[in-house]
Amino acid sequence: MLPSNVLAPGNLRKVHHIALNVRDMQASRHFYGHILGLHELTGEEVPATLVELVNAGKVANFVTPDGTILDLFGEPELLPPDPDPKKSFTRAYHLAFDIDPELFDQAVSVIRENNLVIAYGPLTRPTGRGVYFYDPDGFMIEIRCDPH
Repeated sequence: MLPSNVLAPGNLRKVHHIALNVRDMQASRHFYGHILGLHELTGEEVPATLVELVNAGKVANFVTPDGTILDLFGEPELLPPDPDPKKSFTRAYHLAFDIDPELFDQAVSVIRENNLVIAYGPLTRPTGRGVYFYDPDGFMIEIRCDPH
C-alpha cells in the first residue's frame, strides 16, 4: 500500500497542456500553426475559460496530433533569451515532436527553407534521428523519429 502523501503510478493520465510565454504572438502563431502545421483552435474549439483572452489576441491555442494542447500566452515585455542561443535561459530544455521516419528529411528541409536557427543536428543516434532548432522566442524545439 502506498503512503497517502504520494500519487500512485497511473493516477496522472496524460499531459493536459503545455503553456509557453511568447513575445510576438503573430510570429509564434505563424511558427506553430503554419511552419509546424499544428491545428489552431478557433470558435467553439477554444476552451470557455480562454475565449476572452483569445478574442483579445492575448492567447492562442494549438493541438498536437496526440491531443495535447499547446497554449501560447502573449507577453510583449518578455525578456529575450541570452544572445548566445546555446546558453539555457529556462528550466525547460526543449519541446519534442515525433515524426514518421519517412518525413524526417522533409521536416529538416522545412526548417532550413524557413531560415530557422538549427541548434543541433540533424543527428542520428541508436534511438533515432533528431534535429533541434529554435522558435521565435529562442525556445528549443526538437523534431525526432524512431530508427527505421
